[in-house]
Amino acid sequence: MNAAEFAVNFFVALFALIDPVGNVPLFAAATHGAPPAARRLTTVYIALFAMVFLSFFFLTGLSLLKFFGISLPAFRIAGGILLLLMGLDMARGDTAEVMAEANEEVEQLSTRAYARKRFEGLIVPFAMPLLIGPGAISTAVIYAGEAKALGWLGLGVGLGVIAAVALTVLLSFWSTGWITRALGRIGMVIVIRVLGLILCAMAVQFLLLGLADATGLVRRGVATPYQ
Repeated sequence: MNAAEFAVNFFVALFALIDPVGNVPLFAAATHGAPPAARRLTTVYIALFAMVFLSFFFLTGLSLLKFFGISLPAFRIAGGILLLLMGLDMARGDTAEVMAEANEEVEQLSTRAYARKRFEGLIVPFAMPLLIGPGAISTAVIYAGEAKALGWLGLGVGLGVIAAVALTVLLSFWSTGWITRALGRIGMVIVIRVLGLILCAMAVQFLLLGLADATGLVRRGVATPYQ
C-alpha cells in the first residue's frame, strides 16, 4: 500500500465511522437554543477534541498493544467486530437517541463561556463515544500499523488524515442548518444507512486481513484484493 492508497483508505474508514454528516441532526438537537456564534465555537472545541484524541491513539496505539501483549492481528479482528456492530446499527437505522440540554443560562453567559459549558456537557456521550468511540480508536491503531511500513511519510500522512477528518466534522456541524434543510429527513436516513453499509464492508475486510495474518486460513488475495 502506497501513501496515497493509505490516505484514502484511512480517511474513508474514519469518515464512515465518525459520520459527521449523519451526526448533524444529533448535534442540532444537542445544541438546540444555542446562539449561532456559540454553536460554531462549540463545534471548534469538538473538532479539536476529535483530532487530539485520535492523534494520541494513532501515535501511541502500537506501544500500548505491546505493553499489554496484544498482537496487531488480534486487535484488527477485535476492531473489525466493533466496526461491524456499529455499521449494522447504522445500516439498520438503530441510531442513538437525540440528547438535549436545558438552555436556561444562555442569556447570562458570554459566547465563549456558553460554548465551553456546552462542550463540557457534550464530551460524553456526544464527542465520546458517539463520535470517537471504540471503533474510531481501533481504526486509528490499526492504520498506525499500516503507517509504520511507510516510515515518517506514513506518520505525517496519518496525522494529516486525522486533521482532515476533524475538518469535515467542523464544516459539517457549522453547516447544521443548511445540511438538515437540504437533505431532509429521508436524505439523512439514506446517508446514515449507506455509510453503515460501507462501514460493514470495511469491518469484514479488517476481519479477513486479521484472520489471514493470524491463521493463514484466508488467502492473501481475498484479504488484500487490490494489491
